[in-house]
Order: sequence, then structure tokens, then C-alpha cells
Amino acid sequence: MLEIALMIIAIAFAILVVYLVLVLRKVSDTVDESRKTLQILTSDVNVTLHQTNEILAKANVLVEDVNGKVATIDPLFVAIADLSESVSDLNTQARVLGQKAGRAGSNVGKAGTAFTVGKVASKLFGKKGV
Repeated sequence: MLEIALMIIAIAFAILVVYLVLVLRKVSDTVDESRKTLQILTSDVNVTLHQTNEILAKANVLVEDVNGKVATIDPLFVAIADLSESVSDLNTQARVLGQKAGRAGSNVGKAGTAFTVGKVASKLFGKKGV
């Protein structure tokens, strides 16, 4: 009976060893696949980082170019602001001159009317005195 018990234990141990070998082989295959996937992923990440660095370098060049152009345009905006101020001053002076001309025209009109009245009066008074 002892021999049968030992034989059952030996068979069970052999089955366990075979099962563990199969499981370890699957784990080993999974680890190998994971390692390959990790290498591919690392390679892809490196390519992406390299491309990102190139894009950032180009963006920096573009930003510097835009900043240079904005610095070039700034004096133009200052000149436009000065011109706008000058035009505003010119409009103010033209308005003042127009008001003065209007007053002068009114005074000329009054003077013309007074001259005409004086002329008529002179004719009237001049005829009576003769």
C-alpha cells in the first residue's frame, strides 16, 4: 500500500511540474512580448519627442520673426497716432477759423447794410437840401 501512495505522490508531483513548466513558458512569452512592445513604444516616443523639439524650434523662430516685425511696425503706429492728433488739431483750428469767418461775414453784412442805408439816406437828404 505504501508503494501505491508513493506512486500517486510521484504522479501528482510530475503533473504539478509539467503544469508549472507550461505556466512559466506562457509567462516567459508574455514577458518577451511586453519587452518587444516596450521597445517599440520607446522608439515611437523618442521619434515623437524629436519631432516635438523640431516643431518647438520652428515656433521659436517664428515668434522671434513676429516680434521683430512688430518692433518694426511700432514706429508706424506712433506716426499714425501723431498724424491723428495733428488732423484733430487742424480740425479744431478750421472750426475756430470758420466761426471767425462767420462772425466777420456777419459784420460785413451789417456794414454793407449800414452802407446801403447810409447811401439811401444820403440820396434822400441830398435831394431835399438842393
